[in-house]
Amino acid sequence: MELILLKSKLHRVHTTHAELEYEGSCAIDQHLLKSAHIREYEKLHIYNLDNGERFSTYAILAEANSGIISINGAAAHKAKPGDRLIICTYAHFTEQEADKFKPQLVYVNSDNEITHTSNLIPQQNA
Repeated sequence: MELILLKSKLHRVHTTHAELEYEGSCAIDQHLLKSAHIREYEKLHIYNLDNGERFSTYAILAEANSGIISINGAAAHKAKPGDRLIICTYAHFTEQEADKFKPQLVYVNSDNEITHTSNLIPQQNA
């Protein structure tokens, strides 16, 4: 059996641009991509904390250390500059691979600068 698990996450990045006329995709600061182990052209699942929109697209490169998170093409209707996003990737694993795997989680401040990384989401308590 194959399982689909969270592979990586950019947590609460802030949208810097929404470019309707740009060729579709999501441009992400190369430093953030590398830190989250997200590849150029990899499928992204994007969750907008400010308006509840959930959509998918793919990653393209933005200038390293620029803080850019640009939602482009038709997806530009789903986020505006300043919106807080969670950007995730997922991967297929066998049960044996899943037993050993930990996701790469990247947390940022309001300027999309990395504050810390982790491989564990804290347990939610009652």
